[in-house]
Amino acid sequence: MKIILKLAIAAALTLGAAAGAFAQEFTKGTVKKVDSKAKKVTLIHEELKSLDMPAMTMVFVVPDEAMLGKMKEGATVEFVADRVNGKLTVTQVK
Repeated sequence: MKIILKLAIAAALTLGAAAGAFAQEFTKGTVKKVDSKAKKVTLIHEELKSLDMPAMTMVFVVPDEAMLGKMKEGATVEFVADRVNGKLTVTQVK
């Protein structure tokens, strides 16, 4: 019985750690420029912890047109960025 309990605890801890690894952290930023034709946005953003980048201004790919449509110059947004096919890409916006 003790072995089953230990295995159950180990499984729960492993699942909890895996879920934490996939949790995506939103970063605050200000939209500086939107390039709809190129599907890119320039953001002045806070530190991107998931990408180990300090706060700066940079260009991101935004492959989802609906997501790009939510971004207006001067607007404050919260977003998730990741490397997709080697390119810095906005994957979520709220």
